[in-house]
Amino acid sequence: MKSRWLKIALIAAGWALVGLVLSLELYFNERAMNRGFEGAWKPTEFWELATPQFVRAMMWASLAPLILLLRRHVPLHRGFWVGGTAFHLLFSFVVMAVYYVGRWAGFYLWIKGAWPPDGFWSEVVQGFYGRNLIDMAYYWGVLAVGHGLDIYQRYRREELKSAQLEARLIKTELQALRQQLHPHFLFNTLNTVAVLIREQKHEEAVTLLARLGFLLRMSLDQNCASEVTLRQEMDFLERYIEIQQLRFSDRLRFGIDIAEEAREALIPNFLLQPIVENAILHGVAPKAGPGRVDITGRVAAGTLHLEVRDDGIGLPRRQPDRARQGIGLANTRERLAKLYGPQGRLELRSEPGRGVTVQIQLPYRA
Repeated sequence: MKSRWLKIALIAAGWALVGLVLSLELYFNERAMNRGFEGAWKPTEFWELATPQFVRAMMWASLAPLILLLRRHVPLHRGFWVGGTAFHLLFSFVVMAVYYVGRWAGFYLWIKGAWPPDGFWSEVVQGFYGRNLIDMAYYWGVLAVGHGLDIYQRYRREELKSAQLEARLIKTELQALRQQLHPHFLFNTLNTVAVLIREQKHEEAVTLLARLGFLLRMSLDQNCASEVTLRQEMDFLERYIEIQQLRFSDRLRFGIDIAEEAREALIPNFLLQPIVENAILHGVAPKAGPGRVDITGRVAAGTLHLEVRDDGIGLPRRQPDRARQGIGLANTRERLAKLYGPQGRLELRSEPGRGVTVQIQLPYRA
């Protein structure tokens, strides 16, 4: 309701400004034309000249909805632009002529109190002058504003469609990423459960199944959210890490150092798990001895800085960026670009034999 009244107030102010501009132009023109005749000329009061101009502006303000309605029903492009343009030219002339005649009639009825001695229509024809054509210009100005509003509304609709399509695309990619995770991760985890059962480690097998069930429950609960807090992401990731530590036993260690302020930041859902999985599968798993993965997060100058670092085998110098491997980094780069534009960045550094570091930067929003 407030926006509606604000729109009405802005429209009224716009037409009042038109009336003021017309009045000022007429007033200063009259002063300039009569300069040097002060003795014979009595300066006209501003409001005597301004009143008819404000009435003219009020008339066009009241006619504008009708003109816009006519434009909708008789668009300019009708009849290959000939029919529509001819109709509006004729109607704009009719409106101008009716206003002109009405103005003269009002002048003689309410100001003079009598009809002119030479006849009303004779005075009307003699008094017609080119400045009345400005009313036709107003008519076409209203048409132009209506056309501009149509273009703007089409642009906003297309922009909204584009944003909705982008949101659906991101959601679809997120769901596809999860669907890729589930079979791959479930296969490895269930394989580990089978091994534990064969080795008569029933308690560890039950623990692993319980953690897997809890992790899948969290995954389903967050499946529709495009963004979550880093705290929620770390809750999910820590359950994932617990399962991986049971699988790799003493060969895998983790370090987590997330600042409390950073934990409240909003990040894309399912952002860190694919990166941590890459660190385990491509960094620590091929390593001869035990390996370590560190996850850090901090906020600086309005930017959230996340880092996943492993001390695995690293990338050979001839090997392309690991961002193209597995299910992780290429997808993550695309999601960051779509959500944050140039403010969302992912950088990868590697040194053969000394591990890989993935750094992520995105705008901090709590």
